[in-house]
Parts: sequence; structure tokens; C-alpha cells
Amino acid sequence: MELWDAYYKDGTPAGCDLVRGEPIPPGLYHKVCQIILRHRDGDYLLMQRDLRKPNYGGWFEATAGGSVLKGEDKLTCVRRELREETGLSLISLKQIGTYVSHNTLYFNYLGITDCEKSSVRLQNGETIAYKWLTEAEFIAFVNSEEMIPSQKKRYAEYLTEIGYLKK
Repeated sequence: MELWDAYYKDGTPAGCDLVRGEPIPPGLYHKVCQIILRHRDGDYLLMQRDLRKPNYGGWFEATAGGSVLKGEDKLTCVRRELREETGLSLISLKQIGTYVSHNTLYFNYLGITDCEKSSVRLQNGETIAYKWLTEAEFIAFVNSEEMIPSQKKRYAEYLTEIGYLKK
């Protein structure tokens, strides 16, 4: 059973737990951290979602991430999720935005790695392939129908700000 701390919309703790898979009561939220990973040479990592995933199975996504576990802080979460989903570590990390959905507080990060590009490790049940895109290829991906729409929405402000997403 995976437990999450519950929060109010403003990010303050609600003082109770949420259980993954159970309905989140109205007025409560859980935190999710996501990271776009860029190599120090400027390339971006895309991970292909497992075909069995109920949402967007087989799609490539420009992020690793997941829910902040009970008692965990955001930075620990984003580093853990990146390690679990890619096997990689970071040389720098910067928060690049937040996004609120109906019951989730998203915290978005840009991470830089200096890993060997062939050292990406796939997570069973989560990912089935990966690829590195040049900056130009990543911009084309962001502006295509190939990017998961909800992901594009969550990163839109940042991607527009840096000139990657065309309105």
C-alpha cells in the first residue's frame, strides 16, 4: 500500500494520509514531481511508456516522475523517481514550474545529467525504450501531436518561456 501526505490546494499539509488507488476526498491534493532530463551536451531524454500502462501506453514522454510518498520531500521524490525510471543521477536540478489539476499538485523540474547515454535503465512495467533527442528534435516533439497532451499542458508555461512551445 502506497501512502501519500494530503495537502490543501495552497500546498499546506492537511494532516491526514491518502492511499494510492483510493478516491481523493474533495478539497485535498497529493503532490507529484516530474523532471525533464537534459544531458550536459544539450540532448533531451524521452522514455517510452510500457504498452500495458492504462494511460498513453506506448507513447514517449519527456519526463520521469511520480507521487511524493508519505514523509518524503519534493527533491527526494524527483531524484528517486529519476533513479527508478531511468537509473540516472543528476549534476543539477532546478524547479521550473507548478501546475494544479483537480486533485494533484505538480512540481516540475529540469535536471541536467552527465551520464553515459547508453546507461539508461528501463523500469519493468513502466518503460520499454528510450531515446535522446537533440534540442531541435525536442522542440519538434514538443510542438507535435506525439507529446502527451496533459504533459504538454503541465509544462506549457516553461516551454513557452524558453521559446520551445509555439502558441
